[in-house]
Amino acid sequence: MDEKITLSGVPETMLQTIYARAKESKDRGAIHDKKAEEIIGKLNYDFSLADKDAPMHSGVIARTIVLDKLVSEYLAKNPGATVVNIACGLDTRYYRMTGFKHWYNLDLPETIEVRDSIYQESGRVSTIACSVLDPAWADQVKVRGKILFIIEGLTMYMKADEVRTMLAIIRDHFDNAYVCMETLCPYFVKKENIEKSIQATGATFTWGANSFADLGNIAAGFRKVKDDNIARGMETLNPIYKLVMWMPIVHKFAEKILVFEKA
Repeated sequence: MDEKITLSGVPETMLQTIYARAKESKDRGAIHDKKAEEIIGKLNYDFSLADKDAPMHSGVIARTIVLDKLVSEYLAKNPGATVVNIACGLDTRYYRMTGFKHWYNLDLPETIEVRDSIYQESGRVSTIACSVLDPAWADQVKVRGKILFIIEGLTMYMKADEVRTMLAIIRDHFDNAYVCMETLCPYFVKKENIEKSIQATGATFTWGANSFADLGNIAAGFRKVKDDNIARGMETLNPIYKLVMWMPIVHKFAEKILVFEKA
């Protein structure tokens, strides 16, 4: 199989992130993602920029380390929960997790078309081809109960009102909703040129938040569980971070993982 990929803008960024995970898994091994390695071997795409983009690579792997821990901890405490992976792209977390009842991968129709052609998933995992801003996607989540929503690599490309709409759909359509949402430090909004492979897709950073408190009425109807960030993932990648982890500035500028639940 040699899958030719033609995407641009935000949907194209999914190729950079899966490449970062495949490269890390194959080389240094801070994460183990054999599925990403397998998929990259099937794609006809020029990954030369992603191969040289150290900031993008480090950010993707650090957030993967932290989110994997958060998701596995939630599933250990809530066995049989449902997972909804928002803006899934070509994400492979499903293959690294256990303890869930059903896993939904949600993304735009053009993205899901690519994903379905490559993964051809079935059983306890299924895809939903819909904008996260369209409430219609909620009706396609048939397996209910306790539900974990993962929002990774998305909000930095959204406007504040769009984030509010997305969270309102979750709040209004699901009970027992628990959310792990990655956000960009506001300082880095409009600084996508730091990550050259992302800049090359035409995607731009438009929004960020440093804490759940920063969300204000964007997260109306939710309550904070904790404010996390990817600094401990960076520490796993490079032990030098242990020397600076005590510094507030490190946590301030790191990408955030905001954890909250329906009130």
